Amino acid sequence: MEFINYLTEMFEKTFIRDDRYKLFLEGFKNTLVIAVFATLLGVVIGLIVAVVKVWYKQYPKNVLLKILNFIAEIYTTIIRGTPVVVQLMLSYFVIFAASDKAVLVGIIAFSFNSGAYVSEIIRAGINAVDKGQTEAGRSLGLSQSRTMISIVLPQAFKNILPALGNEFIAILKETSVIGYLGVVDLTKAGEMVRSRTADAFFCLIFVAAVYLVLVLGLSALFKKMEKRMSKSDRG
Repeated sequence: MEFINYLTEMFEKTFIRDDRYKLFLEGFKNTLVIAVFATLLGVVIGLIVAVVKVWYKQYPKNVLLKILNFIAEIYTTIIRGTPVVVQLMLSYFVIFAASDKAVLVGIIAFSFNSGAYVSEIIRAGINAVDKGQTEAGRSLGLSQSRTMISIVLPQAFKNILPALGNEFIAILKETSVIGYLGVVDLTKAGEMVRSRTADAFFCLIFVAAVYLVLVLGLSALFKKMEKRMSKSDRG
């Protein structure tokens, strides 16, 4: 009975009093916005970097590809070798110091962080596609870029979909550090409410539960997409 009374009291203090549920709604919205846009931009950045590295391996004497590959290698080395929190703070307090749009800066920072990891995922996917596919496309008169877009990449993305799904889930959880910039994300909302209720258990367990539900839902969604793709391949 005492435990039920405690839950009732904490529910009222955490969500109802002073409309604190609005903090969680704002945090939930910011978390999803940052995660979704950072993932999409990260895939674009990763795709460009991966294609540059693959083409440079095929045409190592091309001067332009050599320069682009050098830049890509520096980019992936720096991003993968430094903590995302440091990248986030450098972006907000140094690179974009004149901007007060913390959410936008967060999206950009997480995008470049994700892009470095996605590039390796996509590169592995491209390398896994049989070289005969590229040769067949070129023999049909397709350009190098058209062969990559129409033949190689669709097959590569089918192979790397689970890895891309895991990357999206990772970004979703990594957004919890956006609070360093003063952005109210889901974790920051839980921390703000905790400071007002003086009880860490209830609100932080709620935040953890929301993240867990999101991760489980996304995992199920990506598994369903993977199954559909495998069925279409068999068909």
